[in-house]
Amino acid sequence: MSGTLVVADRIVTGFAADGTPEIVEDAAILVDGATIAAIGPASDLRRAHPEAPEVGGRGMVAIPGLVNAHHHVGLTPFQLGARDQPLELWFPERLAMRDVHPRLDTLFSAFEMVASGVTTVQHLHSRAPGDTDAVIARAEAILGAYVELGMRASYSFALRDQNRMIYDADAAFVASLPEDLRAPTAAYLTGFGLPLADQIAVFHALRDRWAAAPLIGIQIAPSNLHWLSDAALESAARIAEATGAPMHMHLLETPYQAEYARRRTGGSALEHIDRFGLVGPQLTIGHGVWMTPDDIALLAERGGCLCHNCSSNLRLKSGTADLNGFLASGVPVALGIDEAGINDDRDMLQEMRLALTLHRAPGHASPCPTATQILRMATEHGAATTPFAGRIGRLAPGRLADIVLLDWRAVTWPHQDPGLPLVDVLVRRAKAGAVRTVLVGGETVYHDGRFTRVDRDAVLEAIARALDAPRSEAEMALARLAKALHGPVAAFYRDWI
Repeated sequence: MSGTLVVADRIVTGFAADGTPEIVEDAAILVDGATIAAIGPASDLRRAHPEAPEVGGRGMVAIPGLVNAHHHVGLTPFQLGARDQPLELWFPERLAMRDVHPRLDTLFSAFEMVASGVTTVQHLHSRAPGDTDAVIARAEAILGAYVELGMRASYSFALRDQNRMIYDADAAFVASLPEDLRAPTAAYLTGFGLPLADQIAVFHALRDRWAAAPLIGIQIAPSNLHWLSDAALESAARIAEATGAPMHMHLLETPYQAEYARRRTGGSALEHIDRFGLVGPQLTIGHGVWMTPDDIALLAERGGCLCHNCSSNLRLKSGTADLNGFLASGVPVALGIDEAGINDDRDMLQEMRLALTLHRAPGHASPCPTATQILRMATEHGAATTPFAGRIGRLAPGRLADIVLLDWRAVTWPHQDPGLPLVDVLVRRAKAGAVRTVLVGGETVYHDGRFTRVDRDAVLEAIARALDAPRSEAEMALARLAKALHGPVAAFYRDWI
């Protein structure tokens, strides 16, 4: 075996049981096919494998590929015409978004992710109109785009069977509208009315279709308490039990969702879904901003995970999650960029820095996340929320060779005191421009600012041409409907809090 040697001055392989980063110096990673065969001193591995080509070299720092554990769309809603709004008002606002071909849309954000060191994305497909064939076709286009680029993706089509515009029945919402808005609103909602049984069939069809694909995993996404009847919650639990597939569920993102849970269940949303057996090691809660200390304790007791979506919580006025409380409880916390980061992009290094900074509570002795905890969120803990758990998120023999090489001079130029810990410097100072090389499954998919499989410029040109065209009649009608629905939706929630 010759393999390939990935060489770096320092390699962050992962974290010890106590969370301490494990770093080896003057080392190399021997990659055999898609997996890591060995990690050791570069000189020893060169002697043992003199014919092996090398990637990286002096001045490089290697880390495990980053995991964006919560993602939805390609071009951001803001780019496509939807202003930032509080989440509940954002749902009608999104009707104004332009339509983009799913291949182009997926590649757009995938370029941004990979260029910032992301090798795996959790793609939560929340909205897809049409019948089963149309939904599957759109999913296939999305998954095909990730494979085309060489990026790893965990995909789910979100289950939803009620309350598609407000936290009340579709029929009740339509009936509350002025006469001229009822027919177009009903038509729009009907387009997303795929029966629950058909949505479950989508999961099974995609899982069978992609079972042997090395870059793709299919999981379950019961969308949120307000979007799911108890029958749908029961169905999600049965699917998880039968297949062992992991689940990712939005929950308690906003105070209105907490109030909805109180009105529906008399208590906690998490306690309610726990009655169906949904809370356990297979479950990741997306957001969890309004989880109480008792909720956090329950999630920790059941062994579940949380995905923290720092930028999204800020942009949509959802609140600030108790990240320090989650970390103190022992709940594994992943990191997600969601629809867009704080700068309307998908820069994972930036998202890490935001999470590190936002949760520095006032006071000398107050808790705050460490850089090591943040990097672990973006690697090992993010990996644990995907179907690739145990195979990515760390660099070790037998694991998949998802590796990011950072140009340390670019990170630290013109100066960085060498006495500060490497991970602290990485999280505080590394920017996407310092990402030199990205390997997924042992293959170099990005190097020196260029993608090896897909022409980024051509894709961006295609997007520009498509969106430079005037809005279609259908798009203009939806934009008008978005504007008209803002008032009725806002009025529905006016006395909730």
